[in-house]
Amino acid sequence: MAREQNIFEEEERQEGMQDILGDIGNFDIPDIDIDLPKLDFLPSDETEETRYTLPHLIHYNEEDFVLYENAVKLAKELKVKEGMRADAFIAGSFIFGDFIEAFMTTHNVGTKKMTISTLSMSEENVDSLRTLMEKGYVEELNLIISVYFWGHERHAMLPYIYEQLDIDNRFQLAVAGMHTKTVHFETNGGKKIVMHGSANLRSSGSIEQFTIEENPRLYNFYEEQFSKILDKYATIKKPIRNSKAWDIFTKKYFKD
Repeated sequence: MAREQNIFEEEERQEGMQDILGDIGNFDIPDIDIDLPKLDFLPSDETEETRYTLPHLIHYNEEDFVLYENAVKLAKELKVKEGMRADAFIAGSFIFGDFIEAFMTTHNVGTKKMTISTLSMSEENVDSLRTLMEKGYVEELNLIISVYFWGHERHAMLPYIYEQLDIDNRFQLAVAGMHTKTVHFETNGGKKIVMHGSANLRSSGSIEQFTIEENPRLYNFYEEQFSKILDKYATIKKPIRNSKAWDIFTKKYFKD
């Protein structure tokens, strides 16, 4: 009798599992009892042989960061020409924002419009971009930052960004749920440059990678997509220029 009761209870258990899992086939669900081994992690600098070790962390001090010299060195090795491409791994001391300035100034590159997207940035990055605008390397600057950065820096970095970069109606700031790290611009000589990779404008203290290339098709794709982001999530209301205002007026009142 006890055996029949156990069989009945087992059938009820199986039916209950079937209701939960749905109709996934007629098979028995085995009872699995796995004994996982205890994993003893050792610091990565221990010499004792072990299969599992903790990551070796490098703590950077302020004096370990070489801000502008590394950027200049890399910028000098690049040649701005049609079809150029370079892929780079950069150390934790490398400041990607400094590389942008070094690239523009070293090769005397100017652009009517530069668009940058980044997860985060520093005051030094803002100062660098202002220098490019003041010295005429960048006529118009579009900056797209993450919602994460906006939330954490709304009362700190954000006022500084507006104060320093909103010059003569030549700056636009958009905030969106983005995780992209990109730069694209067309030089005054017609070269369409795109930079993209894992690096934010400021240093993360980690190894990063990025690619810089002269690629018209990729530039056009970036320009189209980021223009949509800027149109929708811009935070600075700009006046409509006369020519565009007339186009909008005639479309609204005469073409609808």
